[in-house]
Amino acid sequence: MSLPIALQLFTLRDAVIEDMRGTLEKVKAMGYDGVEFANLRGNSPESVKQMCREIGLVPISAHVPYHKLILDPEAVFDEYAAVGCKYVAICYLKEEHRMGTEHEPVLIENLKSFGQMAKDRGMTLLYHNHSFEFRETNGKYDLDAMYDAVPAELLASEHDVCWIKASGVDPAEYIRRYAGRCPLVHLKDFSGDIVAERDGLGYPQRADNFEYACVGSGVLDIPSVLCAAKESGTEWLIVEQDRPTEGMTPEECAKQSVEYLRSIKY
Repeated sequence: MSLPIALQLFTLRDAVIEDMRGTLEKVKAMGYDGVEFANLRGNSPESVKQMCREIGLVPISAHVPYHKLILDPEAVFDEYAAVGCKYVAICYLKEEHRMGTEHEPVLIENLKSFGQMAKDRGMTLLYHNHSFEFRETNGKYDLDAMYDAVPAELLASEHDVCWIKASGVDPAEYIRRYAGRCPLVHLKDFSGDIVAERDGLGYPQRADNFEYACVGSGVLDIPSVLCAAKESGTEWLIVEQDRPTEGMTPEECAKQSVEYLRSIKY
């Protein structure tokens, strides 16, 4: 049995701003089972929950940057709990908040606190990676150090396979490393060279010819990722494309990605 597929609505962010309900209807018509939010765009949690219920989409999760979450974490979890989301994912850390900085002890304690807030509401806190978390310190990636420092019951992973691959790491192997702790996997593809260079701080840098691609049309071995996800207890696959492929609209990209995923047996 294949895993259910959701769309990260950041992919269609302009359309969401103009018409949340109409966009959700289009997402359902494309063949998606659920959605992951980036922002409710002024809609009340109750109205968004009702839209999803009427349209037939599962409001599975939401992305919230760390610098916004720390302002009022209780309000964030309450808002997305009211939508019906099972997960809230920290989607970005500013450089001053990352592992290996003076803020690291605060970050770790905040993650534990946020994880408990989520757990108290029947939700799970996730961390969504980019490539900078694959800086190595004393032989260990910053991302691994973070997961080692916070109990699994308070912080799970939402591996983004694009950024894992762009950091020179095998996405399928990395998903298996976190079997049982990776309920959501972000499917994002790209074309261009695999990144090997690192900047002066040790952060991986993407190649000059890097370009976002529809899932299945880039450099990633998507079938191997899907097999690893299924074997590792992943519950949902989340499609995201930050920018559309040249010559295509965001809607066309989202549709092509889900159609490709529906065509694979794993």
